[in-house]
Amino acid sequence: MTATAPVTPAQPQRGGLARHRDFRLLWAAQTVSSVGSNVTAVALPLVAVAVLDANTFQVAVLTAAAWLPWLLVGLPAGAWVDRLPRRPVMIICDVVSALLFLSVPAAAVTGMLSVGQLLVVALGAGLARVFFETADQVYLPFLLRPAEVPEGNAKLQATQTASYVVGPSLAGLIAQAVGAVAALLLDALTFLISAVCLARIRRKEPAPTRAGPARSLRREIVDGVRLVARDPYLRAMTLFGAASNIGLVGYQAVLVVFLVRDVRLVPGTVGLLVAAMSLGGIAGALLATAVGRRFGTARAMLLAAVFTGPPALLIPLAGPGPALLWPALGGVLVSLGVAVGNVLKGSFRQTYPPRELLGRVTVSMQLLNYGTIPLAALLAGALGTALGTRVAVLTMTGWLAVTPLILLIGPLRHRRDLPATLAEDGRRPGAGTPAGAGAGSVVDAPVLGGDLP
Repeated sequence: MTATAPVTPAQPQRGGLARHRDFRLLWAAQTVSSVGSNVTAVALPLVAVAVLDANTFQVAVLTAAAWLPWLLVGLPAGAWVDRLPRRPVMIICDVVSALLFLSVPAAAVTGMLSVGQLLVVALGAGLARVFFETADQVYLPFLLRPAEVPEGNAKLQATQTASYVVGPSLAGLIAQAVGAVAALLLDALTFLISAVCLARIRRKEPAPTRAGPARSLRREIVDGVRLVARDPYLRAMTLFGAASNIGLVGYQAVLVVFLVRDVRLVPGTVGLLVAAMSLGGIAGALLATAVGRRFGTARAMLLAAVFTGPPALLIPLAGPGPALLWPALGGVLVSLGVAVGNVLKGSFRQTYPPRELLGRVTVSMQLLNYGTIPLAALLAGALGTALGTRVAVLTMTGWLAVTPLILLIGPLRHRRDLPATLAEDGRRPGAGTPAGAGAGSVVDAPVLGGDLP
């Protein structure tokens, strides 16, 4: 199997992507949507805790419900996206998400809001997210030239990471001023704005093409899974992402409860602290491309993993007053590492596999990466209920601290740079370790409401 030539955008790119009209619209759509999603990451648990008096396990179940669709429909979603035009899929997902989040304040006004409805909203929005993120990962390489993909990923990651600062801050301030339910109205509005921006993109997307005769959905799914399982780079990154998500999402699932009930913070301070913990991600997204050039993309991914793991141990040291500096510092370092890894891994995954397999490779990796998230949330919720939220946060950050060791068993430790494409790597899928890579056989992981692509 050989990599097919990517579609070249018709629009010349003088002055960089800031002058690429269609990319600007995609960028704006993702930015406003990310801000809204990170409002929800704090507002939804606050609604459950402050309005409905939910317990620790119920709040953790909300996080699990948001990620459960990756386990339920992740694999067929990748094959379906490879068969469909991606932009309409993304627009439909935005509209569905907006309607779901609008239902929460509507139910609150009529006195019908319940934890059960929050679970339905989290599950439905998670299902829309599966299709949106899979389509989005495949759409960006269509919109840009291969050489522009790293810059595009860096810009998207920078604003997405900035949303981790803006979103929680807004959620905390709105919740403090007029209640957590009102903050969800902002999320619904951002999804509608995102849909409008995507609808205004001018470039027409060609119908997805197939290499060879029509094949069954099951067979197409197997092709994507097989490439991920047999390729040493994709396999190592996927295993690292899955393991990291257990710790990363585990502590995030109970973080709001921990800060409200153990550390005794008010909602406004919770939002500001969560925002501060994400500040390192902005720097990481802006520096990722330069770090990759300076140290090599493979070495930069290993360095990013070091920042993603051990600094998380500072987070459970949170306490009133000056002790809030510990989780802020830990969060800054973790978000820095995750952001650098996001940009490097995202660019690699979008250019490395054969183009006709891109959607299936993306979702095959995300199935395991994101599939651990609901399990991690439930585990953290159970630990928090039985032993206390501080113990749950300590356990999950302790696991996260050791996960970078996984990348040392793959080929990354033997290379300076990652191969640009599977064809350049000189291997057929599953043919073994590439020449010069050495013996031996990242992360898709959330960062305070975000994720590693």
